[in-house]
Amino acid sequence: MRITLSTLHKMMRDGQKISMLTAYDASFAALLDAAGLETLLVGDSLGNVLQGHESTLPVSLRDMVYHTQCVSRGAKRAFIIGDMPFGTFQISPQEAFRNAAEIMAAGAQMVKIEGGRPMLDTISFLTERGIPVCGHLGLTPQSVHQLGGYRVQGKAEDDAQRMLDDARILEQAGAGMIVLEAIPAALASQITAAANVPTIGIGAGVDCHGQVLVLHDMLDVYPGKKAKFVKNYMKGAGSIQEAVALYVKEVRDGTFPGREHSF
Repeated sequence: MRITLSTLHKMMRDGQKISMLTAYDASFAALLDAAGLETLLVGDSLGNVLQGHESTLPVSLRDMVYHTQCVSRGAKRAFIIGDMPFGTFQISPQEAFRNAAEIMAAGAQMVKIEGGRPMLDTISFLTERGIPVCGHLGLTPQSVHQLGGYRVQGKAEDDAQRMLDDARILEQAGAGMIVLEAIPAALASQITAAANVPTIGIGAGVDCHGQVLVLHDMLDVYPGKKAKFVKNYMKGAGSIQEAVALYVKEVRDGTFPGREHSF
């Protein structure tokens, strides 16, 4: 039976951690599904790990639709989230709806949108019309040039308060989940404590309701520089299946991320 957003909300209320990894193809989707992951993110990180770009910015809507179709064919149980790529949701809520509808038709159960307050109207527009939305705060890779690089966000008091406020208004706008990327663990803990929807951390400490990593990072496949929050699960593992199973276990029992993976 397919996991739903209601399933994930119940896990949050019951204090059960949610495990998530990125997936881009049917074979890995089936493997991750069998390992028991609750959620698969068809991330625009495919621009880096599959296409060899230096950022996620070149990823197109056509790319996201294609890879979402592939993942949806491989995973029969996991909840599937599809990233909205750069330029497909910033123009207007109406344009965002048209593009999100293509990703949903490709097999996603939710779309993910980067950004805080400026995305309020778009998230409301989509959720009021039946498209579940996952917000994304902190380090938003599509804004890498504006942020001045891949840097930890929310360290200054004003920035932290703005992020707390953004999380609240995204939830009020209808966001059913929020990814928190590369922010201080203490800030993520504050946001999570105040949230009524699941928070999924990536470099945001252990207190989030769940965790996500890029598949190619945690399998030590991607040749680029790894972020502090990445753990190499292939180290000491006998197979990819064993590495993924250990990730799921450590997310569920709260041993990942450790302090060495947090800010």
